[in-house]
Amino acid sequence: MTNVLWLQGGACSGNTMSFLNAEEPSAVDLVTDFGVNVLWHPSLGLELGDQVTSILDACVRGETKLDVFVFEGTVIQAPGGTGSWNRFCGRPMMDWVKELAGAAEFVVAIGDCATWGGIPAVPPNPSESTGLQFHKKQAGGFLGAGFRSRSGLPVINIPGCPAHPDWITQIIVALATGRAGDLALDEYHRPRTFFTTFTQTGCTRNMHFAYKVSTSEFGQRKGCLFYDLGCRGPFTRSPCNRILWNRVSSKTRAGMPCIGCTEPEFPHHDLAPGTVFTTPTTLGLPNEVPPGMTKRGYLTVTAAAKGVAPDWAKEDMFVV
Repeated sequence: MTNVLWLQGGACSGNTMSFLNAEEPSAVDLVTDFGVNVLWHPSLGLELGDQVTSILDACVRGETKLDVFVFEGTVIQAPGGTGSWNRFCGRPMMDWVKELAGAAEFVVAIGDCATWGGIPAVPPNPSESTGLQFHKKQAGGFLGAGFRSRSGLPVINIPGCPAHPDWITQIIVALATGRAGDLALDEYHRPRTFFTTFTQTGCTRNMHFAYKVSTSEFGQRKGCLFYDLGCRGPFTRSPCNRILWNRVSSKTRAGMPCIGCTEPEFPHHDLAPGTVFTTPTTLGLPNEVPPGMTKRGYLTVTAAAKGVAPDWAKEDMFVV
């Protein structure tokens, strides 16, 4: 049996809501098929007050084996690093996080807030919010760059705003079934199985991207969302167009630009006015070009592609 404890810091509960919608496997499957024992979860636990404190204390003292410590939300350190803005069971939440992380075999950060601070960490950040082991792209965060759980692994980061439910449950299954040794992590501690390819992989608008045919409005079923609406699909590592949401769709398939929420810089441009859902350009050329391309090469490809774009690439791909 694998004991899992899930806590929330500064969070909107979006990742919990996502987790409860998991399908392959579902949250119920974790318990019935994979031997996961949920010690406590803010939305699932029946215990209250002192009962929760007893569960946490038992984990910290080693009386209850803590296999997987899951944390959702930012670690709030304000004011002045006291953590008094976010208290739980009579203590600053950040104190529980440090002690539970030290007692756990594995530590898993769910969502952007827990991984690298997310929206709450955008300057001026009065709550001094940060992620467990990163603050945006900078290694360190709350636990420090050198932190390792009892298994020897750093914090396993599953980013997203929110994270896809199946990313969460499949990683928990890997840990519960003894396959942690197969869990390769990238430089931001994300599981490579999910975060190697770009969001653009599998996008139904790739032909429009190739021919540089743009869409100008949300919800349109024709054209690429990158050139005018700021889609970050070419820069963002995630399988959103391979592992579809609700097994049905994704942002780009529905006509909504990718907002790059699995990358540590999210929210990009720190939500500055005029930068959201726009593509910053200089003399008509995007300031950012897809990884692996130079701006000169991109300009050459763009000019050639626009000149040979077929008429069908400019039409609604779903019209019968």
